[in-house]
Amino acid sequence: MLVSVLNGFAIGFLLFILAVGLSIVFGMMDVLNLAHGALFLGGAYLGAAFAGSWGGFLAALGLAAVGGLAAGALLSLMTEPLRKRSHLDQALLTLGVAFVVAELLIIAFGDDPLSVSAPPALDGSVSVLGATYPAYRLVLIGVGAVLALAVYLVVERTRVGALVRATVADREMVATLGIDNRLVKAAVFAVGSLLAATAGVLGGPIYGARPGLDATVLILALVVVVIGGLGSVRGALVGALIIGQVDTLGRVLLPELASFVLFAALALVLVLRPRGLFGSPASVSTR
Repeated sequence: MLVSVLNGFAIGFLLFILAVGLSIVFGMMDVLNLAHGALFLGGAYLGAAFAGSWGGFLAALGLAAVGGLAAGALLSLMTEPLRKRSHLDQALLTLGVAFVVAELLIIAFGDDPLSVSAPPALDGSVSVLGATYPAYRLVLIGVGAVLALAVYLVVERTRVGALVRATVADREMVATLGIDNRLVKAAVFAVGSLLAATAGVLGGPIYGARPGLDATVLILALVVVVIGGLGSVRGALVGALIIGQVDTLGRVLLPELASFVLFAALALVLVLRPRGLFGSPASVSTR
């Protein structure tokens, strides 16, 4: 049971890294980005291509970060003309981008599932309270916790975070100060996409790289966002940890009903708290 709980934390923190960008972009910038899962898949394939050494792993992270930033900025430009239109238009555009990216990845890497090995020195196991547990997943839990703290502090305790919240609250007022709110949106979009792509590299040793993975992780990320509440960093973290435990323990205890248990948890939260656990009435608060 301890191993399953630790697996839940590992998956949960990985889902947080993926979902927090989606939550902030949707909840604060009001843009529904369904290409988020494709960015994760791109990172996973980079991990598969460069796996085998620390240099390769770090190179994959670096390329994923740069590629994620560029892709986020481009997606921001593409969705800007749709800012005043419905979320359906944004969804159709970004879903089309996701399909194109997924097909390009299949052309580049083939349609066979690829395994991704953990970096050397993390490819073994360690003892945790008498149980044997993969060292990489234990490190992933630590990395996820540090990133969660860093994202929270940036959004809540820095001038950059204040600027983002001010842009959400009153775009016109920010514009009168000489700040182009489109640049703020592009920066938030780019950082969210960076997190998604790097999450793909980090998740490669767990999920591998295969066609269809983008849809799987996108659904999980959307569930996390809905449970946690739009635009909430704390909500994304709590929602991700809940889904990590529910998904992992569900597969161990009720393997035939794992998907049912996952969406039952989502339904329960929506019935009791339709805005999510930490969502504000306007769904734009980061608290």
